[in-house]
Parts: sequence; structure tokens; C-alpha cells
Amino acid sequence: MLTETFSLPSPASNYTGASHAQTNLDSAIERAGAQLLGLQNEEGYWVFELEADCTIPAEYILMMHYMDEIDPALQAKIANFLRSQQCVDGSYPLYTGGSGDISCTVKSYYAMKMAGDAIDAAHMVKAREWILNQGGAAKANVLTRCALAMFEQIPWRGVPFIPVEIMLLPQWFPFHPDKVSYWSRTVMVPLFILCTYKVKARNPHKIGIAELFVTPPDQERHYFSHVKTPLGKAILALDRMGRLLEPLIPGFIRRKATAKARDWFMERLNGYDGLGAIFTAMVNAYEAMDCLGIPADNEQRRIAKAAIERLLVVKEDTAYCQPCVSPIWDTALVALTLQEADLRQRDLHTRQALKSALHWLAGKQLKDEPGDWRIQRPDLQGGGWAFQFGNSYYPDVDDTAVAAHALIQANDRQFAGNIERAGIWIAGMQSVNGGYGAFDADNTCHYLNHIPFADHGALIDPPTADVSGRCIMLLGKLVDQHPEYRAVIDNCVDYLRKEQETDGCWFGRWGANYIYGTWSVLTGFETAGIPKHDPCIRKAVIWLKSKQRADGGWGEDNYSYYDSRIRGQFHISTAFHTALALLALLSAGEADCPEVQSGVKYLLENQQADGFWNDESFNAPGFPKVFYLKYHGYDKFFPLWALGRYRNECLPEHLNPVLKNSLSKD
Repeated sequence: MLTETFSLPSPASNYTGASHAQTNLDSAIERAGAQLLGLQNEEGYWVFELEADCTIPAEYILMMHYMDEIDPALQAKIANFLRSQQCVDGSYPLYTGGSGDISCTVKSYYAMKMAGDAIDAAHMVKAREWILNQGGAAKANVLTRCALAMFEQIPWRGVPFIPVEIMLLPQWFPFHPDKVSYWSRTVMVPLFILCTYKVKARNPHKIGIAELFVTPPDQERHYFSHVKTPLGKAILALDRMGRLLEPLIPGFIRRKATAKARDWFMERLNGYDGLGAIFTAMVNAYEAMDCLGIPADNEQRRIAKAAIERLLVVKEDTAYCQPCVSPIWDTALVALTLQEADLRQRDLHTRQALKSALHWLAGKQLKDEPGDWRIQRPDLQGGGWAFQFGNSYYPDVDDTAVAAHALIQANDRQFAGNIERAGIWIAGMQSVNGGYGAFDADNTCHYLNHIPFADHGALIDPPTADVSGRCIMLLGKLVDQHPEYRAVIDNCVDYLRKEQETDGCWFGRWGANYIYGTWSVLTGFETAGIPKHDPCIRKAVIWLKSKQRADGGWGEDNYSYYDSRIRGQFHISTAFHTALALLALLSAGEADCPEVQSGVKYLLENQQADGFWNDESFNAPGFPKVFYLKYHGYDKFFPLWALGRYRNECLPEHLNPVLKNSLSKD
């Protein structure tokens, strides 16, 4: 649990830097660096809040009522948070400024009603009217309908037929848990148990939401109206057939399948970090343990509950639940930021902080532990990092690339073994098309996104441009010592060339959106040795420059995941997107261009008094179009990274006289 009990230090209180350069740029870098150093944990890591939409805190309240483990004080704080996030029209969006989402609004309404909000309260009336105008709660997504079935609000025919016997299917079968992404796998396996046994929430106050349905749930016949493809409709026919045949499944088969599902998720419970280290999987596992009769005082069950509680962010009057935590990612990126910002100053405090952070990162590398990635790469030695504090079954190449890159830049022989392992692991995780998925190689059974369960369209983990760019960013640093990586890099570059959009940008799967993807690829191209005059790079540069706003900054709306025609556009500039655009242009050799200088000026003019920047926007998707995130650290360290790199490349030798005058102190 993260409790807000500290205040940020003053810009000068924890900083002993030796740089006294008389420029606003130096001052901005010094103030941001000081604040960032003040947020380092004594163990060496950084971790910032990771906020999602209201689905997750609403589900936390639902979990308390499902288990009859209600904490009234915590529930009241979460309800306060939910009320504060409601849009004027009564709905709940997936990200700040987004349009209302039916599933998020249904869960938020249900959670607030469970917390005691009267249905005739103004905010509840507005939410209910909005839901009914969208077609009612029957239009909510599959995972929401699963929760409603458990609370006996809809019949079980309103959710896909996902019997636990799926666990017994052979690996060659078209649908198998090993064929889906890690996040889908960890969510689905305990859910198989919950849905197969048609569990019933305890729901001690018997709270229902019949008022949210246009057609009474038992009479509703269109729970799967979202299924449009021929494949999806064929699977729906099999779904109906499966329900008819279910009574014929022998008892011993069901028991065997249940045991296999139980053993699968219990083996991966992951201690105080939880199954998959992601909220939805952790809750499903906790509820499945209850369904299976594992007693409340069982140590694994107690730890499973504690793991969920550790995701809470509790403040004075409000609380919310994070979908997961991001310490490895945050620490590795902050390390890269401080390495860039301190390249000239050689500040002792910064160096000590970096040493502590890098030692912490090195200690978190996964080596010989079991992991699901081994299903596709059984002969590959381990060497990756996970995203969270602990998630040994699920390291990812994205975190591995940035963590190993930070270790390389330390130029310290004690990290040689960590770097060697990371390079081998990333090279070995390349998919056959040359690209990289985040957690698994060749997780590309695209037909699975057409099954009724996959209404979120993210059941698999195929290669993406942003992750691939960071992989060659690392391998490019190692290729001189490991010429065997050249073929891996070349194959990935070929993949990225094919993935470039016609206007010159790249899609961003894990950050919003095309500006993020383009930064990722151009950074990779730089370390991979692609010439700056390469047509792909020139085309990307033209695209980035064309998206700069009049104030000198850049911004991108999450709506670009729905409508690619607005990619690289937003009604405001953000520090995060401006920093990414600057870093991308600097990687492309554009340090002296006026667009870079205007972007730097934007960051300097929008820095807060405390040294940081403040973006209200959500800045990354969990699943594009379905689930979005706000990394609270992105507007703190990315701008500093961009300013640091600009200073290192441009001052004082190549500084434009006009900009130099604007940066100088009076």
C-alpha cells in the first residue's frame, strides 16, 4: 500500500551539485534533478504511482463485497475518488478527457451503490441515465458481465462458455492458454474456475443494479451483439453447443481440469507481488482460492490478499487501486535520465544515487527462474527483468532493454555478467518476423482476438514497433563485442521499416502513441548505427516537425488509438510528448534545428517552481481502446532527459545565438 505521507523536498535541500552555469537551462536541469533525487527510495529504486481508470478502484469495492470483507473507511475513500472522476454527462471515461465508457460506468455505479450512495443522488441519476442511453448494462464488456454474473445480476449465458476443461486441451489445439498473452493467461486460468462453478458473491447487503438494464437480464437475448466476424459467430455456435453438452462432462474430468488450473495459478502466486503482479489476475486468484475451499487463514491465501492491498494508494480523503506497480521500469528510465543530465556535472550526490539504483536493478535480474516465456524458447538462458518488484514468471524485453542499457552506460565491469545475460536473452526472444513482443516470442495467433471472450482485442502479445526499437537500442550497444547480434539487429530493422506508417511515424503499443512509437524506433536506429540520412529517418523527422504545435510543444490524444487520422495531435502540448519528440529528433541528428530549440524553450517555460512538470493526461495504453494508464513519473523524468541530452549536444559549441540569449539569465 502506498500512503501519501511525504512532501517533496525544496529544490535545493538535497542537492550538492557543483555546476553553477548561469543559464536557465542549467538551472532547470539542476532543479528537476534535485527533486528526482529526493524521491529515490532508500533501497535505491524509484517508483511512481501508476493510475488507471475507475474500473480498478470500483473492482476493489466489488471484491470486498464478493468476499464479505468490507473495510468501511477504505470503501468511503475509494467512493470519494470515484465521485471525483465522474464526467459532466454522468459517465466514466477510460482516460482523462476521453468519452464515457459503458463498462467503466457500470462498475463505478455499482461500486458507489455498494458504498451506500442513494440511487436518487444526483451523480447516480446522471450515471444511470447515461448507461441506459447507451443500451444498458447488458452492453458492458465480457469481464464486466462475468462480475455481474457472479453477483447474480445477469444469467451465466450472458458470458462466454469458458469451462475449466480448457486446461486439458493439447498445445496444438487452436485455443490453448499458452497461445494467449501473459496478462490474458493469468486472468483467465482462475476465471475458468469461477465461471465453471458459477460462483456466487456473498454480497452481504444484497445490492443489485436491476435499474441499469433496458431489458430485464433474464429476458435479454443480445449479450453477444458485439460479435460480428464469421469466425466469432462460428465460435458462438460452438459456445451454445458446449453449454448443452456440459452436463455430459464426466466428474473425474472436471476434477482433473480443476486441479490443473488450481496448480497452475498456485504455482505462480508470486508471493506479496501476486499472480502476474497485475490486479485483475490477483483478484481472480484470490476469489478462486475461496471457491476451492482454501481457508481464510491459509498462508498463501493471506499473502494473496496482502498482495492486492499493496496496490492501494491511500490519501487523506481518497484512495484508489493501481493495476500494478512499475519500479523496474521507473528506476531504469530515471537512471538513463540522470546519466544524461549528469554527463557534464559529475555530481557526487547523483553518482551515489545512480550507483545505488544500478545495484538494485542488477539484483532484480531474473536468471534461472521458471517462466512461461520458456514454452517458446526452452533452450534459452534467462536474463530478463520484470516490470514490477517481483514477477519471476514474466520478465519482458522492454524492461530488460532499458535496465541493461543503464548498466552499460555505468561503464562498470561488475555489471558485465548482467549485461551479457540480458543481450543473449533479448537476442533469443526475437520473433520470426524480426520484431519483438513484450513477454513472449511469436505470440501471434491473431484469430484469437475474434473469439467472444476477446472483446478487448488484446488476447495476444504480437511484436510491436516500440518494443522492437528498444531491443535494438540495447543490442546496438553490444554488437561490437558480439558480432552475432548484427543479424538480429538487421532482421529487426527490416521489420521496423515495414512497420513504418506512410506518413513516417510508428505506432506506439505501450505509450501514447505515434510520438512514443517514433521516439522508440529512432532511438533504436541511432544505437543500431542506421545513418541519419536514411529515408526512414528523414521521413520520421518530417512527420515529427509537422506535428509541433504553435507553442513549441507536442501533444497526442489517446483518441489516436481510435482514429489514426489525428495521430501526433492534441488540443494542448504536454511535457511528456514534447520530451519524446525532442529525444527522437536528437537521435535523428536534428540538434540544431529550430523545432528542437522551440521545444526546449517550451519545456523551460512550463517547468513548475518545484522543478517538475505537470501533465493531466493519461500517457499510455494498457490495451489500446480498452484500458489506459497514467505513469505519474513520465512528466517528471522525460523532460529532464530531453533537456539533459540537448545540453550535452548543443551547449555551448552549437547553440543558436537567438536561443542562447533567451536561455541566459538576466
